[in-house]
Formats: sequence, structure tokens, C-alpha cells
Amino acid sequence: MEIDFGDAELEVDCNEFKRLVRKHNTQRAKLVRRRLDDLRAAQSLDVMRSLPGRCHELKSDRDGQLSIDLDGPYRLIFRPRHNPIPVKKDGGLDWTKVTAITVIEMVDTHD
Repeated sequence: MEIDFGDAELEVDCNEFKRLVRKHNTQRAKLVRRRLDDLRAAQSLDVMRSLPGRCHELKSDRDGQLSIDLDGPYRLIFRPRHNPIPVKKDGGLDWTKVTAITVIEMVDTHD
């Protein structure tokens, strides 16, 4: 899968392990790298359903975004990078056709 980032600072954080550890912690940094590696290796988002991290769609004010668990309440937040967004006949996201994403942030979504 193709991955890009919502801003340059987030991209540097995610691609420089020492910086990621400094800003977060070793456990979260390792999980971020693992989740990004899983996403890069996946042919489509549908593969993520069977991997650790509980990849799922968000609702309400985060409609159109997805989340993968990191540590504690922290999540890696991203959205499909397609125009138009691939949808099934029922209007839901077609995970089998999502092959590119934009990582938006790492955040505690429960705050």
C-alpha cells in the first residue's frame, strides 16, 4: 500500500526512529513502525482486518478516517487517499480497493 503523511513533521517523526522515541516512547515508536510496515506490505486495507492493531473506521466528527491501535489509548489515524473514495453498493468503504492512505496523526482519540 502507498502511504503518505498529512504534514512534513509527522512524516519525519514516523521515518526517524530516534526522533519518534524522543517524542513518544520506545513502546509506541516500535508499534508505530510495526503498523506502518504492515500497511506498506498490505496489497489493500482489507489485509489489515486480520493483523494485530484492530484497524477500524471511525465515526462522528472523524467520519471518513480509520484508526489502528498503538499503546494504551493512542491510535494511528489515517484516511484513504483516493478520489473518489472506493465504496461498496451499500455506501460503506470498500476496504479491498483502498491501496493508498494518508496518515493524519498519532493521538489519544478518547480525550
